[in-house]
Amino acid sequence: MSRASRAVERLLDIMARLRAPGGCPWDREQTLDTLRPYLLEETYEVLEAIDEGDPSAHREELGDLLLQIVFQAQIAEEERRFDFADVADAISDKLVSRHPHVFGTASADGTPAPEVRDSEALLRQWAALKRKENEAKGGGKSVLEGVPREMPALARAERLTEKASRVGFDWPDVSGARAKVSEELAELDEAVASGDRARMEDELGDLFFAGVNLARKLGIPPEEALRRALGRFVQRFQHIEAELARRGIRPGEATPEEMDRLWEEAKGVSANFPRND
Repeated sequence: MSRASRAVERLLDIMARLRAPGGCPWDREQTLDTLRPYLLEETYEVLEAIDEGDPSAHREELGDLLLQIVFQAQIAEEERRFDFADVADAISDKLVSRHPHVFGTASADGTPAPEVRDSEALLRQWAALKRKENEAKGGGKSVLEGVPREMPALARAERLTEKASRVGFDWPDVSGARAKVSEELAELDEAVASGDRARMEDELGDLFFAGVNLARKLGIPPEEALRRALGRFVQRFQHIEAELARRGIRPGEATPEEMDRLWEEAKGVSANFPRND
């Protein structure tokens, strides 16, 4: 047995003991519903550890995330639905079936494994294979299936437009996506002028959506771009607070002109901050 196998087996045994009679009262009380917020929280903590670049923290947070997977699998096993081995086998089977160019697997009708020469061809193949899997399961035939409604809207918009692009629903280059941003901004201006709140909300949503499409065409993850923008905002605003405190001025007592001057000053300072803001 490999070191990895022993480590996973140990973790599964610990989880089973925690859930068993005489185990931990808190762990025994948990359900799939009560674990939902922890799954999200641990995912975000993994992302934060990646940003910080600390291998020790990254390893620890991945362990916390793995615990959530093992926890849910243990509950499912107790309910006689599936176990951790089923989870691991399912993803292994999926990886093999969706990488015929690597594993040399043929399709169900005996078609030889395709030859994939670049990442674009790989994405098209992946989409086609996933669509066949969905059809075999009795699912719908929309290429947009598989994007959870519960995802943050910005990330969901990116995934939906990415899926649509794989079947040709896309601009040929960045200029089309950029022009759409200008078009949506003009329509938002018209909506604001009309004073119609529902129309303003619709046009603002369209503008955000167009921005996500532009980010995708530029090859920039919109979630990351916004996250960095938020980091810069926090750093610059905290600079303003520090400067006002140094002058004995409370933020609410500063004039708009003072705040603007300090903001411009902060922009110069933030240019020297590391990119993992």
